[in-house]
Amino acid sequence: MVQTHKYDVVIVGAGGAGMRAALESGQRTRTAVLTKLYPTRSHTGAAQGGMCAALANVEEDNWEWHTFDTVKGGDYLVDQDAAEVMAKEAIDAVLDLEKMGLPFNRTEEGRIDQRRFGGHTRNHGEAAVRRSCFAADRTGHMILQTLYQQCIKHGVEFYNEFYVLDLLTKETVGGVKVTGVVAYELATGEIHVFNAKSVIFATGGFGKVFRTTSNAHTLTGDGMGIVWRKGLPLEDMEFFQFHPTGLAGLGVLLSEAARGEGGILRNSENERFMERYAPTIKDLAPRDMVARAMANEVREGRGAGPDKAYVYLDLTHLPKEQIDAKLPDITEFARTYLGVEPYTEMIPVFPTAHYAMGGVPTNIKGEALADNHTVIPGLYAAGEVACVSVHGANRLGTNSLLDINVFGRRAGLYAAEYAMGIEYDELPEDPEAQVVAMIEQMRDAGGSERVAAIRQELQATMDINAQVYRDEGSLKQALSDIEGLKARYVNVSVQDKGKRFNTDLLEAIELGFLLDLAEVLVVSALARNESRGGHYREDYPHRDDVNFMRHTMAYRQEDGSIRLDYKPVVETRYKPMERKY
Repeated sequence: MVQTHKYDVVIVGAGGAGMRAALESGQRTRTAVLTKLYPTRSHTGAAQGGMCAALANVEEDNWEWHTFDTVKGGDYLVDQDAAEVMAKEAIDAVLDLEKMGLPFNRTEEGRIDQRRFGGHTRNHGEAAVRRSCFAADRTGHMILQTLYQQCIKHGVEFYNEFYVLDLLTKETVGGVKVTGVVAYELATGEIHVFNAKSVIFATGGFGKVFRTTSNAHTLTGDGMGIVWRKGLPLEDMEFFQFHPTGLAGLGVLLSEAARGEGGILRNSENERFMERYAPTIKDLAPRDMVARAMANEVREGRGAGPDKAYVYLDLTHLPKEQIDAKLPDITEFARTYLGVEPYTEMIPVFPTAHYAMGGVPTNIKGEALADNHTVIPGLYAAGEVACVSVHGANRLGTNSLLDINVFGRRAGLYAAEYAMGIEYDELPEDPEAQVVAMIEQMRDAGGSERVAAIRQELQATMDINAQVYRDEGSLKQALSDIEGLKARYVNVSVQDKGKRFNTDLLEAIELGFLLDLAEVLVVSALARNESRGGHYREDYPHRDDVNFMRHTMAYRQEDGSIRLDYKPVVETRYKPMERKY
């Protein structure tokens, strides 16, 4: 049985970007939020360190410095018009959350407290600046709870545990326009068709292509994968951020806030090694630089532990009161998962796959793009699923919680505005046919391959061949492995044949998205013969502005192959220069 619904705006995903969009559109138009999780379980809740804005509550700061740091931190691949919008609107974004009731930490004068974070500097690099507004080390969790309460207050309708599996489009003279989505209800196995004037994707990233990752099991890139299978482009997919301080061997995240509060990275010789790599701001260098430095210490034999496989995060010199007040969650993680007491022992850490800089290309209104310029009418994206390119080749810490609030708000506003100006389009005949066929084929498949085995092998090759360090040989090996796994995926079987809460079936579908996105990442990385931000090619160790000061645009061809194109980086006031700290 298929159920049909009608909404002006349908938002896919109930993390920070989705709910911030819902707050704007829900007060203007009839809005539905579809989420494969209960909203407050969304991955925004795992963000720890803070949300940056040049409030100047603690020391001198301004939005232009924030813009410059964002552009420089992104290794000059940032679209500077978007970075200016984000840095300017950051201040109101933080104050809006405060007015909604978010319990930020306070200074003694009662202002929102701010702490230092990697790559955020005063006066274009003079010294680290206090720009991160925070609620202990659970800022994302607080944002998620606050936004959800506001959405409930304003009557936003939620469809929880609904997996969106297809985007409905209609051919027009200029290309395609969006008419809705098709979703699978986890509790019943029923299919739901949502006819909508505007659709906003806010589905997060795809970190589960890697084994060692800070990402939840649900971050399988569904939104990117759905758009990709429609023949629409993905931008800058080769740029994936590895957060320096994951718990060694586990990937569980320890916030950069620990270094913002004075934590120090040390190697097996107890050396504060970041002084060699970034003499000015040391442990608070941008994440890509710190992650490579850590990996290099291990490669050169200065790693700690029985296998010399990690370095240490040292908090032992910090007062217990400061640790308890500012870093309660991450210290508890160290105790729970590694049995380490942060008051007196150093914590084993190593880089973990954390954040996708690439995604669905959008403009600063959140409108999705079909190519370098053409807007797809009715389709919007915000948050990690989107690439408005405020992060370029490397995201600065605390810019993600800012991104979801600034561009989530913008996507909600413009999607509602668009919806108010048009009539509903008729849906195609049997709009659910493609999803029904996919689900039934997967459920009835009698193949011999197991989903978990293929996923495990995918994650293993990505960890070995496409992580912090890459080269042509490793990337070609990853691509060969992915092609082999895609061939095996055709013969996958699902053990659970039922309809209610069939997570086995949905994991099989999610694996298909992961395989697609891993392939796009590797193909894009192979074509970029330079090192920039989170993409470090050992065979091309230098940045090449002559040939690669441009965004990668990947397109899926009808035969399933990948075509790459490029578009220029938007430059306003900051000329590319050598990136030193």
